[in-house]
Amino acid sequence: MIEPIQKLSTAVEGPVTMLREFREFIARGNVIDLAVGVIIGAAFGKIVTSLVDQVVMPPVGLLLGKVDFVQLKIVLQPADAAKKTAEVAIGYGAFLNTIIQFLIVAFIVFLMIKLLSAMRRQEAKEPATPPAPPPTEVLLTEIRDLLKARS
Repeated sequence: MIEPIQKLSTAVEGPVTMLREFREFIARGNVIDLAVGVIIGAAFGKIVTSLVDQVVMPPVGLLLGKVDFVQLKIVLQPADAAKKTAEVAIGYGAFLNTIIQFLIVAFIVFLMIKLLSAMRRQEAKEPATPPAPPPTEVLLTEIRDLLKARS
């Protein structure tokens, strides 16, 4: 009779242990830092998309003959209203925008890593200040100096 109770106890403890381990995993700082990084990265991606679509590409399109890159495409099959079929096209203009967005993000990440590396090198060059002596040692030094001054 004890054997089924032990099996039931083991079956219940398994998920509880797994949930405890999962909670400990989530509570670690690295996972939370990663989540913050992903959220900030997503927001940064939206900023870069806006920068490319609304700031960078319009002047580039103007310089290249008033071209809207998003509209650049190769039509494989035109739309047919009679058959109610949609246009089939390769949108290489949107792909070019995406490549430019990637290059901007990659360049900014490169600059950030370069800045962090320079800061770390600077920290490594600076000598560490020695820790302050404990108060008892300071007091003993003062007593010693006073005794020397009396002599």
